[in-house]
Amino acid sequence: MSFLDWVTGKITCPRCGTSGAKEINGAICCPNPTCAYFSKTMGKSDAGAPTASITLSQRAETDAVSGPVPAGSFAIRYRNFRGQEKSFVAEAASACRLKNHINVKVAPQGVRIMLARERILNLSEVEAAFPQRVAPGQEWPSASERRVLNYHKARGSTSPCYQKVRAKYPDW
Repeated sequence: MSFLDWVTGKITCPRCGTSGAKEINGAICCPNPTCAYFSKTMGKSDAGAPTASITLSQRAETDAVSGPVPAGSFAIRYRNFRGQEKSFVAEAASACRLKNHINVKVAPQGVRIMLARERILNLSEVEAAFPQRVAPGQEWPSASERRVLNYHKARGSTSPCYQKVRAKYPDW
């Protein structure tokens, strides 16, 4: 960012990172046509705040998932505490359930978020997309087997007992 950019009020766009964006009356105007903050008036005149740009208070809101979901991921529809419906694209391999919440890594930046299960609108689809730790019809490991599996997995170590249990549950 040069000195003249500071004088003219140009910043880097918080959404796409393009330099040359401007903040006018609390609204972000980006010159990048693929950005959500794009403004048609960016190159012409900066007399007033454009009506199509997104205000700073709306910056954190997530747009609805549009188009196909990439392979190895799934869509989550969620209603937050304000009653707003949000959509996220999450990596299936990162999903885990913690009591009454689901912890997932979401696109596009790979940030981990925790979502309350009672607020997820498509909960059955989300739980079906979870990675399966045991084969269908197979019993879950006992408490002592889980303790051995978790201990050695966390430390990257091995033992004869771990090898025997791991042969029973290869996807754990």
